[in-house]
Amino acid sequence: MRGWLLVLFVALTAPAVAEPIDPEDVTVIDGDTINVFHVQPNVRLVGFNAPESSNALCEAERQLGVRATQRLLDLVRAGHLDFVYVRCSCPASTQDTRFCNYGRDCGTLKSNGRDVGAILIEEGLAVPFKCGATSCPKTPRPWC
Repeated sequence: MRGWLLVLFVALTAPAVAEPIDPEDVTVIDGDTINVFHVQPNVRLVGFNAPESSNALCEAERQLGVRATQRLLDLVRAGHLDFVYVRCSCPASTQDTRFCNYGRDCGTLKSNGRDVGAILIEEGLAVPFKCGATSCPKTPRPWC
C-alpha cells in the first residue's frame, strides 16, 4: 500500500514535462494566446504579456499587437515546438471557471527550446508578466 501511495504522490507532484506538438495542432489567437488541439478553452501563455490587436487601447498598441501575433504565428509555423499545460495563477476555487483567466487554460510554448515569450520580449513585442501562485499583478500594458 505504501508503494502505491508513493507512486501517486510522485505522479501528482512531479513537474509537468513539455511534449512536442505539431504546428498543425496550434492556432494563434493573438500574441499571448493560442488554441491547442482545436479544442476549447484557449490557452493563455504565461510569463509575458503581448499587446492587444483587437481590443487595443490605442493605435500604437493595435499595431504592435498585430506584429506580436504575426511573430508568434511565424514561430509556430517554423515548428520544433514543445508545449505544456501549467496551473493558472488563480485561487483553487476558481480554477477551470470564467473567474480564472477568463476561462482560459494556461501553458508554456517553446520554439527550438526557447520560450516564445522570451523571444517576443527580446524583440520588443511583449513585456514580462510574472504571477504568483494564486494571483497576478495588474497586467502591464505600456504601449499607449
